[in-house]
Amino acid sequence: MSFTERVQNFLYTFMYDWVCKWLWRDWDSYYSEALGEPTTLCETMGKADIWLIRTYWDFEFPRPFLPNFVFVGGLHCQPANPLPQEMEEFVQSSGEHGIVVFSLGSMIKNLTTEKADLVAEALGKIPQKVLWRYAGEKPKTLASNTKLYKWLPQNDLLGHPKTRVFITHGGTNGIYEAIYHGVPMLGIPLFADQPDNMAHMKAKGVAVVVNFATLSTQELVVALNTVINDTRYKENAVKLSIIQRDQPMSPLERSVYWIEFVMRHGGAKHLRPAAHSLSWYQYHCLDVVAFLGACVAVFLYLLTKCCLSCCRICRGTKVEKEKTQ
Repeated sequence: MSFTERVQNFLYTFMYDWVCKWLWRDWDSYYSEALGEPTTLCETMGKADIWLIRTYWDFEFPRPFLPNFVFVGGLHCQPANPLPQEMEEFVQSSGEHGIVVFSLGSMIKNLTTEKADLVAEALGKIPQKVLWRYAGEKPKTLASNTKLYKWLPQNDLLGHPKTRVFITHGGTNGIYEAIYHGVPMLGIPLFADQPDNMAHMKAKGVAVVVNFATLSTQELVVALNTVINDTRYKENAVKLSIIQRDQPMSPLERSVYWIEFVMRHGGAKHLRPAAHSLSWYQYHCLDVVAFLGACVAVFLYLLTKCCLSCCRICRGTKVEKEKTQ
């Protein structure tokens, strides 16, 4: 990151901590009531023996982690099943151009009329057939190559050999299904962790990311054609898929193992870092910094005093010599 990006990242992290504390107030009271003593959600989470992290090193950037962090990204992924007959016929009708799978997740079921027409118009300008998960009113600009569905067998579609690109909001589950099947992505992040998720995919070279707020028809068409026609995106997606699949045990098996490990040993306190028992100023070594700063300040103060005293003595000796002369 550049200096500006690091400043922005620091401020976002600080803001995220503050927002979470504000949003989790009701949870704090719930946990306090359940435990019979004052506590917070953060304190309760800090007592966890094992953390199952739903990402893996095909997604993450290398950095140090604690021993009680276990990466199980893609634990829900599985080989594709056959599609329903009607959907398979539509997919096969795409010919050599293939298909585009479009879903903004389970929380976003429709768009504003303006945005829906904009997106539908863009989808109509590509030669691929498009399967769009959309429960809103049918866009006026919907082309014959696009079909709307209230629900899609997303994993099965991403695993289909005719799938060329996955248009996604950037949810972790969808991203991992795309990685598992080696499908490049066009990201339209909306909120929460989605912008960060798609930033990872863009950095890995498997996705193009567009801004939903300023999205135009032409921009969406260009982005789609870039991901579909530039073979580097598909090649990078396949590389991530190979990394995801090349593990000594599957993410699901790893999850089961560590859950049972905690049960067998009555916890995993030997893996829990002592940092959870430190206060915030101890964790950041602020007391140590303050002590060392005070030592330096005292040393400089004494050094200055000694220098001034030596100067005064030397000046006084010089004056005495001048008087005697």
